[in-house]
Parts: sequence; C-alpha cells; structure tokens
Amino acid sequence: METLLTTWWVWLAAALVLGIVEMLIPGFIFLGFAIGAAVVGVALLGPLSLMSVPAILLIFAVISLVAWLGLRRHFALPKGQVKTFDHDIND
Repeated sequence: METLLTTWWVWLAAALVLGIVEMLIPGFIFLGFAIGAAVVGVALLGPLSLMSVPAILLIFAVISLVAWLGLRRHFALPKGQVKTFDHDIND
C-alpha cells in the first residue's frame, strides 16, 4: 500500500476518477479532492518523492481543503442572496 501512495501515476489516475465523479455528481466536493490529488501527483514527480506517506497524505488533505474553500468562494452565491426561480419548467 505504501508503494501505491508514493507512485505519481496513481495520484493522477485518482484525480481523473474524482473529476469524472464530479461530473456525474456535481457539488464541487469531489473537484477539490481531484485538484488535491492532481497537485500531489505532479509534485511526486519532483521534490515530494522523498517524503513519507503520512506527510504526502497531509499535503493532499491541506491542498484539497484549500481547493474546496477556493471553489466554494468562487462559485457560491453572493452573501445574503438566495437562489430563486421565476418560472416553472413546465410552463
């Protein structure tokens, strides 16, 4: 298991799968994890390859949280607004 978590292509494959899941179940939750996995996968090609598994998982968690917060801030409705619909789809 430790070998899989330190292999760059496993992280990039996980990012691809999470991106596909985000397309099927939208909500910007899986997209944050996909961004985190992609960043860790690319970083494992360079300086991150010498780090331990707990450190890699911590970096993944922090990057995923920051990505999720950024997506939430960017795509959320302005503060105090509520999404309303003026017409019915069946009209």
